[in-house]
This record gives sequence, C-alpha cells and structure tokens, in this order.
Amino acid sequence: MTASHKAIRSSGWKTDFMIGFPDGLFLLFFATQVMQTFPMEVQTFYNIHLCICIAGSLLVIYSTYQANKGDTQHDSLLLSDEERQKLQKLDIHDNTIAHIEDEMKKDAALWETTLQQEQVVETTFNLSRAIRSALFAAFFFLLGASLSFGPYLSNENFGAASQTSMMLVFLGLTVFSFIKAKITHQRPLPVVLRYWIMGAGVFCGAWVLHKIF
Repeated sequence: MTASHKAIRSSGWKTDFMIGFPDGLFLLFFATQVMQTFPMEVQTFYNIHLCICIAGSLLVIYSTYQANKGDTQHDSLLLSDEERQKLQKLDIHDNTIAHIEDEMKKDAALWETTLQQEQVVETTFNLSRAIRSALFAAFFFLLGASLSFGPYLSNENFGAASQTSMMLVFLGLTVFSFIKAKITHQRPLPVVLRYWIMGAGVFCGAWVLHKIF
C-alpha cells in the first residue's frame, strides 16, 4: 500500500462480535437443522459441518479485513481529473459533467454529516488493526457456530442434540441481543424479538426443506 487512506474505524471487538457471532450461529443452526435427517454417516455429518465452519470463518476473515482496509479506488468522494477526462471522452456535455460534480459534492457533504451524527470515526488504514479485527470476527463466528454445532459433537443422538442446539441457539440469541442493545443504546426487548424471529425463520426454513426433500 503506497499511500495511507481513510477507512471507517470499527468500535473494536464490539463490532467484530456483532458481525461474527450471529453469522456463525445462524449458518450452523440452519445447516445442522437441514442435514441432521439426511441419510449419512455420523463422521460425514461432522466433516461437512467442520468444513462449513472453516470456510465461513475464512470468509469472515476476508470480508472483515476488506472492510477495515477501505477502498482506495473511491477514497475521494469528489470527481477526480481522471474521471472527468473519461466522461469527456464519452462526449458527455460539460453542463452534464458539472451537474454530476455538484451532485457528488452534495453526496460527500451528506456523508460527512451522517458520519458526525452517528459518531463514526474515520482513521488511516492500519494493517495490524485490520488483521486483529478479522481474527476477532472469525473467533466470534466460531463461537456462535459452536452453540449450534457443539451439541451434535457431544451427542450422536441427533434428535436429542437438535433440541439442545435449539435451546442454546435461542439462549445465545437472547444474550447477544442484550449485549447488542447495550452497545448500540437500543431497548433490549425489540432487539430480542427481532433475533428470535430470525431464529424462528431459520428453523422454519429448514423445516420447509425437510418437507420438500
């Protein structure tokens, strides 16, 4: 990276937790609920879900790193000289280009106002911070996944494991909702209800797939 550029700064582990934990929990909850009734060996079931955990955590690492890295291509919110020349080569009228530039300035001002209102901090890219954030997000992803998948590892009776998994999932969603409500200064009850509905939706989606296949 030859030049520093601005990227939105996350609130540390709190942002990583709010991103990684529910993703891991919901993904493995859906996968286990769908596949537990499929005719397959227990070890095959374990291998498939371990692969899902690994692939999901790698995807979270990559996406979180990219989010912390920012976008050098669109570092400036205004029309650059190079972009203006490209528009001119397309035979776009100067008045139209000027209008585009004015709209971009308005959008940039609106964006800065939004960042100030939401108290979002911008900072220069830091490699170690981006890597640390990516690893934390992956850790929380695996933590959420363990609530959904863990009972199946400890109990090969998948019917009983499914009940334990469901209990842990909704308990985890409740705890997560209270933590998120505190971090984001929201009322806990709407957050809890929203995540319970999402959990119920995942379960219903798996149930529908069982009926179809």
